[in-house]
Amino acid sequence: MSDKPLRIGLMGLGTVGQGVLRVLRKNREEIARRVGREIVVTHVATKDLDRNEEPLDGITVSDDALNCVREADVDVVIEVMGGYNIAKQVMLAAIERGKPVVTANKALIAEHGNAIFEAAAKARVGIGYEAAVAGGIPIIKALREGLAGNRVVSLAGIINGTCNYILTQMSAKGQSFADALADAQKLGYAEADPTFDVEGVDAAHKLTIMASIAFGMPLSFAAVAREGISKITSQDIQIAQSLGYRIKLLGLAKRTDKGVSLRVHPTLVPDDQLIAKVDGVVNAVVVQGNAVGQVGFYGRGAGGDATASAIVADLIDVARGLEVPALGFQPGAMTALPLLGIADVESSYYLRLRVVDEPGVLKAITSVLAESDISIEAILQKEPREHEDATVALITSVVQEARFDAAMKRLLALPFVREGASRIRVEHFKS
Repeated sequence: MSDKPLRIGLMGLGTVGQGVLRVLRKNREEIARRVGREIVVTHVATKDLDRNEEPLDGITVSDDALNCVREADVDVVIEVMGGYNIAKQVMLAAIERGKPVVTANKALIAEHGNAIFEAAAKARVGIGYEAAVAGGIPIIKALREGLAGNRVVSLAGIINGTCNYILTQMSAKGQSFADALADAQKLGYAEADPTFDVEGVDAAHKLTIMASIAFGMPLSFAAVAREGISKITSQDIQIAQSLGYRIKLLGLAKRTDKGVSLRVHPTLVPDDQLIAKVDGVVNAVVVQGNAVGQVGFYGRGAGGDATASAIVADLIDVARGLEVPALGFQPGAMTALPLLGIADVESSYYLRLRVVDEPGVLKAITSVLAESDISIEAILQKEPREHEDATVALITSVVQEARFDAAMKRLLALPFVREGASRIRVEHFKS
């Protein structure tokens, strides 16, 4: 075992930063046995020590992250500050000095990763970012290394624990979206401003990273079609259950002969699929490879120690001297694949309509769909209570989105259809 430890500069001391300190201390001997040397934090950069609960004895503390990066006794930089500007400066400064970087910053990787990875490749410096996607689930290693012998066809993931918790509460307790969100905020699962989570931005960042590794394409965050869960109603969840489905916010990446589709949106999933049974703040990812078939990954997608576990795994790779292309393919072999717009995506659809209770309604609806060459796979009609409208819900066959939207526009123009229609995509995950 080497007498020289791997010396770490830890940029950020929030929940994740403290988790890194905790894991490195708790598993100190095990980690040293794995890599043949100790891993120690020598410098911490933070602007807020008030919330810190971890001892900092023997660690140099500063409020200047860039100065910490420049210190001679920092071999590897961990960036867990979040945000864009300073975090990007820290990463590029470390790369310039030949220091590997480990980060949990999904937004920075998804939106600026192409430039960062290009700089790292030129400097022959490693970037670890396992913690940027799905917390403690080693999905980056699985896609980049474990499934490297496959041509990945598709992947789908529950990759935002906040949304999954909200949808679980709506399903299990019949809560409204607003009430379930309020519960998530009380428990610390959702921020005071939950927009990034509930509108799918966080999931889109993670999907961007996974798709790039899966398909060997540049990071393409701007191409991700995104729809959040704020319009999902408890009525839709109940009807979906009656039809044999659960509603989940999924990140979906699919490769076809026409190109790659990248999308985040609420999705009806058959309730006999494993991913439909993933509840609470847990994450899950299903990958389809042409050699391995369908494989799944499940576990804690957030939290200080779970995310720290992924960060420390990257540190161990650095200490071992492992070199893997940042996105799994040689930099010169990354290919800008055709990207499909959401209108070109093919899917099944759930449609719920509120209609006047009168004869001929169902026939008119099915006629419009038949004229659009759209088949109905399942249909449910709920009789109204006194002085209320009726509800018609159906699931279609697979159809191009543009064609379905055109048919839906015709349906909404029918004189007996009220406002308040709901449309949700459906995925069946055939293995």
